[in-house]
Amino acid sequence: MAPKEEETTEPAPEGVEQVATEEEEHVAESPPAEAVEAEKESPAQDDAKEPADEEVETKKEGEEDEAEAKVPHVSADAPWGERMWEVFSTFWPLGLVAFGGPQAHVAILRDHLVVQRDWLDEEQFTELFAIGQGLPGPTSTQLVISTALSRAGPLGGLLAFFLWNLPGLVILTTCGVLLAEFIDPENPPFWLVGLPPAAISLVFKAFYGFGVKLDTLGVCLALFSALVAILINNDDRIQPTSSQFVFPCTLAIGGLITYIDHKRENPFSNYGSPSSGWNRESDETMRRIGIPLWVGALIFVSWGLVLILSVVLARSDIENEYLEIFETMYRIGSIIFGGGQVVLPMLQDEVVPSWMTKEQFLQGLGLAQSMPGPLFNFSAYLGAVYQGVPGALMAYVGLFGPGVILIFGMVPFWARLRHVMAFKAVLKGVNATAIGLVGAACVILWEAAIESAADAMVFCFSLTMAVYFGFQAPYVVLMGGVLGGLFHEDLLDLGQVPYCLRDGEYVEA
Repeated sequence: MAPKEEETTEPAPEGVEQVATEEEEHVAESPPAEAVEAEKESPAQDDAKEPADEEVETKKEGEEDEAEAKVPHVSADAPWGERMWEVFSTFWPLGLVAFGGPQAHVAILRDHLVVQRDWLDEEQFTELFAIGQGLPGPTSTQLVISTALSRAGPLGGLLAFFLWNLPGLVILTTCGVLLAEFIDPENPPFWLVGLPPAAISLVFKAFYGFGVKLDTLGVCLALFSALVAILINNDDRIQPTSSQFVFPCTLAIGGLITYIDHKRENPFSNYGSPSSGWNRESDETMRRIGIPLWVGALIFVSWGLVLILSVVLARSDIENEYLEIFETMYRIGSIIFGGGQVVLPMLQDEVVPSWMTKEQFLQGLGLAQSMPGPLFNFSAYLGAVYQGVPGALMAYVGLFGPGVILIFGMVPFWARLRHVMAFKAVLKGVNATAIGLVGAACVILWEAAIESAADAMVFCFSLTMAVYFGFQAPYVVLMGGVLGGLFHEDLLDLGQVPYCLRDGEYVEA
């Protein structure tokens, strides 16, 4: 067929019909104008639809994966005995695999309780997590208690708490007794020297994870509390034990500042608004918990009475080591917000050197970081080094006690308090200020743990393994311990030069 230009430039009478015929064929073969327009628009439409389609497909795949992950579970309305057995069968293995710190703990609990067993939906799980964040004590442990509490009542919550903490409690108590009995804290064996710097690296990682989530006001509050904590621990004119008064006041100032800020027309921070969450008027989960409001109020009163009584007795003429242990731990557990890492500077101020040396403290911290369960299990080690097994149990009960008591008391009130914006604003300031204490712990514990170039190298190695390569805490501590052992003077004898030098002389930390 000749090109169209040739057809029109050389017309012939007998070709008119041919041209017309060819034009008709061309028209017949050409798509309609609407189709052409549709073709022109279709790439843009496809481009616009592709992300939405991919999002839908991803969501469907996620739902299918979660559906496949479901495990057989009893109904929420099943008899209480069946639900208690389900709590036991769910939490006893979790206590053995709960490595990685609070963030990992929350992910493990969500996977087992929301995705696999349908104990709660996402919104309820988030609500219970928020309760733990708003109370003193170990957040992940309080989440364990509250989820089991919502499933099988108060006894279910206590059972879950016991199973979640048992492995770490037993191991750290045993280690504390053995280290205090057989290890010279001034001359630890080669297999222990790498634990302190490896453990400190995990504190740095935790601080970074908390800090990047803060807004400008939160950073300012965290900086304020960090400066206060560092000052208390490094100024000879200030008694370190003053932290028991200064730290609570610092947290209260943080909450007061955010309370005032949320009242402003243009606040510095974003306080959001409560999600729909639990219905404060009618909620089956709240009824399953089985704790009425008046009982919750009584629990709060009992917590306050125990705190006041223990402080008064400890400061009286009564001399009893176990009372001292309980009062110290219970007081710290009653004022600490933000989880395990925040408690470290307070614990160090209280127990070093009166209960143990700083070397024993840091060795125990390394062991605690490598164990499953919450870092609050560290209390069992501290008590065991000081007063053996009875001291371990007293310290354990003292540090965990306030968080456990308060979670039982708070849950009945939460459906109402969470709708009070002022309450939410105060908690934001308290949590931000508590994060600053983790930053202070980085400075304070670094000074105590890094004594040689080998310690500094172990720290850098462990921090890289934890942050960049994403190894979990047990592996980080294990690798740091191995590297520190290799550097030890009994093996390769590398990096055994004092790290802090001034005028050519070693400066004691």
